[in-house]
Amino acid sequence: MTAPDTAPDTGAAEPGALSAFSPLESQHIMLTGATGFVGQAILEKLLADYPTTRMTLLIRPKGSLTGQARLKSLLRKPVFSKWRERVGQEEVDRAMTERISVIESSMGSVAGLPADLDVLIHSASTVSFDPPIDDAFKTNVGGAVGLYEALLATGSDPHVVHVSTAYVGGVNKGTVVEESLKHSIQWRDEMAAALSARATVEASSRRPEVLRKLIADAKLDNGKVGPHAVAIAAEVGRTEWVTKRLVDYGRTRAQSVGWADVYSFTKSMSERVAEELWAGNGHRLSVVRPAIIESALKHPFPGWIDGFKVADPLIIAYGRGLVPEFPGLPDSILDIIPVDIVVNATLAVAANPPAASDPKYYHLSSGGRNPLTFREIYENVLKYFRANPIPDDQRGHIRTPYWDFPGARAIARSLRTGERTNQLLQRTLLRLPSTKTTRTFMRQASARQTDLELLRAYSDLYQNYTQAEIIYDDSRTAALNDQLPPSARQTYGFDATEIDWDDYLQEVHFPAVTTLMRTFSSRPRAKVQKEKPLPVNPDAAAIFDLEGTVLASNIIEQYLWVRLASLDRSKWPKELANLFSSLPRYIAADRRDRGEFIRTFYRRYEGVDEQALRELIHDTVGDVLLQRIRPEAVRQIRKHREAGHRTVLVTGAIDVLVEPFVTLFDDVVSSHMHADNGIWTGHLSKPPLVDEARAAWLRLYAVREGIDLAKSYAYGDSIADRAWLELAGNPQAVNPDAALFQHATTKHWRIHQWSDHNHSRIETISELLRGDTTTSRPTESSTHE
Repeated sequence: MTAPDTAPDTGAAEPGALSAFSPLESQHIMLTGATGFVGQAILEKLLADYPTTRMTLLIRPKGSLTGQARLKSLLRKPVFSKWRERVGQEEVDRAMTERISVIESSMGSVAGLPADLDVLIHSASTVSFDPPIDDAFKTNVGGAVGLYEALLATGSDPHVVHVSTAYVGGVNKGTVVEESLKHSIQWRDEMAAALSARATVEASSRRPEVLRKLIADAKLDNGKVGPHAVAIAAEVGRTEWVTKRLVDYGRTRAQSVGWADVYSFTKSMSERVAEELWAGNGHRLSVVRPAIIESALKHPFPGWIDGFKVADPLIIAYGRGLVPEFPGLPDSILDIIPVDIVVNATLAVAANPPAASDPKYYHLSSGGRNPLTFREIYENVLKYFRANPIPDDQRGHIRTPYWDFPGARAIARSLRTGERTNQLLQRTLLRLPSTKTTRTFMRQASARQTDLELLRAYSDLYQNYTQAEIIYDDSRTAALNDQLPPSARQTYGFDATEIDWDDYLQEVHFPAVTTLMRTFSSRPRAKVQKEKPLPVNPDAAAIFDLEGTVLASNIIEQYLWVRLASLDRSKWPKELANLFSSLPRYIAADRRDRGEFIRTFYRRYEGVDEQALRELIHDTVGDVLLQRIRPEAVRQIRKHREAGHRTVLVTGAIDVLVEPFVTLFDDVVSSHMHADNGIWTGHLSKPPLVDEARAAWLRLYAVREGIDLAKSYAYGDSIADRAWLELAGNPQAVNPDAALFQHATTKHWRIHQWSDHNHSRIETISELLRGDTTTSRPTESSTHE
């Protein structure tokens, strides 16, 4: 890491023609990507070990945070902790005002750059391997174009260090040397095609055959919620379809021209941009190509890492027992390099500019001189997690699996079988009644689905790297390290042969990447706490559904009580046979739409004398209905009233059948049957308040009554209730069906398991009702007009 004896005014000095050790002292260095993993490490190293160096950072404002505010936040991160402790807050403040300047700009639109730069280190790029093709090109290629065009406009001649990746060489076998890439792909043509891809895919996503499939899928999952929910889900599905297609565009185009993914493809195109726009215009250019960058070996402290990097999600997934096998070649070289070695090598390259128009290339890797095979990493991971197992949910520990490396095809077949089996299980469970057992299976199937998706993503993402048969030659990088004086190697050296892989993995890297996860996993279990009183708020409401929530029955059961009570016992078999024969039709209607089911079923009330029914409910059926009230529901309703909340019952049930419960609520909203001279026609007088219709009513009700929905509570049991449950700030799922249980679990709603049958006598319920001295509003308020 040395500099020429003479002033670098022409930049013509050859690397290696060095005699003095003066690493970038008093130079002005510009850094892009300073908020990224490598950028943070470079900035910290410059602050800690290059005291006279000035820095300009290109930082994009984020939300309300200015670039300067982001810098201030950045310097509080752990990577700077040792430096902060050593120099003190006064020196930190001085560095922010005297040593560091911030240019607020994005890579695609670069503001005016300083004209006195000595070095520019371009490390900004997307960190995703598989972004949509247009996003990848905008960031990695368009960002480089904007930067180098802005730099050319200054008329200055800094030495540019372009941070690339070792994988720009594409999918090859054998040794890759440190030289310019040999391919004929034109970056301008590729970028134009990539940027136009979104319009093409967006147009394709609106084709009838695509939209019909999206609508059908949306109806399958959201049909019972309502037509608006179906439309929203279909549009979300279309957006996801576009993103997946653009990701596929990028991956497929990259693979068609010899790269593993769109990340390595666009990074190679970015190198061409640097060669053409900067070196091609007579300037000095060095390209550094790091392999897989992982946690620090020594500096700023062993194990420093900023978030999970390339190999880490796979390591953690293995430790959690989620990866039973993996499509990697056991003898392939997985080229890992600690971040502090990358930083030291990058700054050494920066201090040794090549001749103008003669770019130099450096592999920052370990596989050539200190190889680490995929099997050796696996054995180290196995050893580490067998010694330090991750706790599981049953107070035991997860036992990590052995890998036999059966090959990519065998693993792909196994993965497809697992995906299909679990998908079939989930579909079956959604059609079964919701019980404690089915809900347990739903949790397990959902967790299994997450695991399979994770394994699929890792398999697609990593297998091109774990099956690579490539060795990156780093002769030029090693020669540059050899130029360091012995006294400087401890601080500035970057010799990858000094890494003891077993020690680094076992004592440094694995503990670093598992620290946060282990802390989370080993937290003591939360103690069961007594339920806190509901907050007093006269502007809040508690909205309850009836069937399946307050009442442990449904409208079919209610009909049976009414019908059988009004018939001679000799006619019961015929009535029951007719009802049971119609059940498949009712079930099919309910699966499609709750309103359709209610309309279809209520046709059975055709010819009923309304007054006679009221008398029957008052004399007989009302007591049966009261027996079906859930005591937990009654207690919860009373808690809400004690907290000053307005209690509201909204149901699709007929008002006559709801009358036994009106004393529990401030407002009752129910359905009404159309009558002709007191005889029901079998039709409703108005559409039933279900799914999105109930949500629309609730919005209007809240406005009229001054209800704060954000502070309100809503209780329902069916996925058909989702639309109006989501309006409340505190949605509650009561004995939810499988679909609502799945949704509530995903959204972290509170889930209640209230008894399905009354363990108490009817007198207990009556006592509870008598204890609630308030009464409901007049009958006219019990309509949904």
